Amino acid sequence: MSHSPDFDLFRPTDDHEELRAAVRLVAENKIAPHAAEVDRTASFPQEAYDALVASDFHAPHVPEEYDGVGADAVASAIVVEEVARACASSSLIPAANKLGSTPLILSASEDLKQRYLTPLARGTTTFSYALSEREAGSDTAAMRTRAVAAGDDWVLNGQKSWITNAGVSEYYTVLAVTDPDGRRGANVSAFVVEKSDQGFTFGDKEKKLGIKGSPTRELFFDDVRIPGDRMIGEPGDGLKIALRTLDHTRITVGAQAVGIAQGALDFALGYVKERRQFGKRIADFQGIQFMLADMAMTLEAARQMVYVAAAKSERHDADLSFFSAAAKCYASDVAMRVTTDAVQLLGGYGFTEDFPVERMMRDAKITQIYEGTNQVQRIVMARQLLADGRSHG
Repeated sequence: MSHSPDFDLFRPTDDHEELRAAVRLVAENKIAPHAAEVDRTASFPQEAYDALVASDFHAPHVPEEYDGVGADAVASAIVVEEVARACASSSLIPAANKLGSTPLILSASEDLKQRYLTPLARGTTTFSYALSEREAGSDTAAMRTRAVAAGDDWVLNGQKSWITNAGVSEYYTVLAVTDPDGRRGANVSAFVVEKSDQGFTFGDKEKKLGIKGSPTRELFFDDVRIPGDRMIGEPGDGLKIALRTLDHTRITVGAQAVGIAQGALDFALGYVKERRQFGKRIADFQGIQFMLADMAMTLEAARQMVYVAAAKSERHDADLSFFSAAAKCYASDVAMRVTTDAVQLLGGYGFTEDFPVERMMRDAKITQIYEGTNQVQRIVMARQLLADGRSHG
């Protein structure tokens, strides 16, 4: 049978693999050495940020016309995956930058793109995304944050919860109700809020199970006046923009999950080849080998799902919603299983902070929760199945 070039679509290109090698070098040399301390002190991974900016890996998705490197969606996923392999907290630098700025890339005016994507690409700021509220997590349309027209401006009041890199970022994409009497889901608009805007403040850092180096805080808006030209897209398009954004960026969470799982598997493999019990390496026991095989098998399946979804994101395929939800859901479930098994393989040592797998297990948990819980992902998948009668086009 002759070779078909179509088969090349199912693997990253040589350029992608060269990128992987470059990111892995930065991650191993500049990021991994600080990962345990970042987790222990719950401090922002400044060394990682500096290293990522120096190598143009902090926001690789930004198009070239805004001084970015214009990485495709598969390349962006690989960057997050390789950084997460070393430090999940640090991987939220490129991941959150993509989440916060994708609404602009999809829907903003050219002026807004130039104004905010350019400094992001240059590494002078990070970009955060503010959709969820205390009583509006999975049910985003129930948000209470309001923006009221005041001449050409808008006045913002309310709060947002669980905002990644809050307080570090200079720019925030914020969703707010602009038509309280309008149809639910079609009465929300999106704005860029700047850290320096008067009346915009932050809550205390959340005390979290994992990803401790990435600050998570509430946002508070007290009569924050936003110029009208900072609206992203048209009035009432906010939730549509937000959901389109998540179709593209939940793939990033899948990539992060794959990276965390890979880091745990790598460490466990090294450990079982060195650890000896009953006179031989524990890697020589079939029970251990079966665990390792299952970990690697499910991890590779998750990785391929993420890459396929990323390719669909790049093409804006009609079935992207299904594949992005599936990739995020499956990869995060795999990450939780693989990291838990890695702890088990290390036995008592795995339960201590002397080894990184317990940190990886704690970090993995959030990938099943943020950017839509895995229960919500299953709703997204089911809706597309019931609407189309199939999972793919």
